[in-house]
Amino acid sequence: MSSTANEVPVIKVRPEPESLPDPLPEPAVEDLRLETVLGALSDPLRLGIVRKLLLESEAFDHSCGWFGLDRPKSSLTHHFRALREAGVTRQRQYGLERRSHVRVDDLNARFPGLLGLVAAWVPDRASTG
Repeated sequence: MSSTANEVPVIKVRPEPESLPDPLPEPAVEDLRLETVLGALSDPLRLGIVRKLLLESEAFDHSCGWFGLDRPKSSLTHHFRALREAGVTRQRQYGLERRSHVRVDDLNARFPGLLGLVAAWVPDRASTG
């Protein structure tokens, strides 16, 4: 087994800036359900979104344009809403733009190790772009 197979990806957690807009509606930490979270992560595009946020985040949160996905806006809206409603991501409205970040602390508290599995997942390029 190569040494890269044993490397654990580093999840980037950026500090929360001051004066953020309120988050859009989402489940409380105690209401997060494993089957709902796994259902949201079962789509390779959504899994790729979360993985990119975990490993490549350049700021606290990102707009959907940052991901560089070649999909219709309505499709992306659906995928980002599914992640938020499952409790995987938190979204905030900045004027006309919504930005997302992963609820790392909440998910680690409820489902230890889950985000490590997401970060370690190797996407099939055909299914995520």
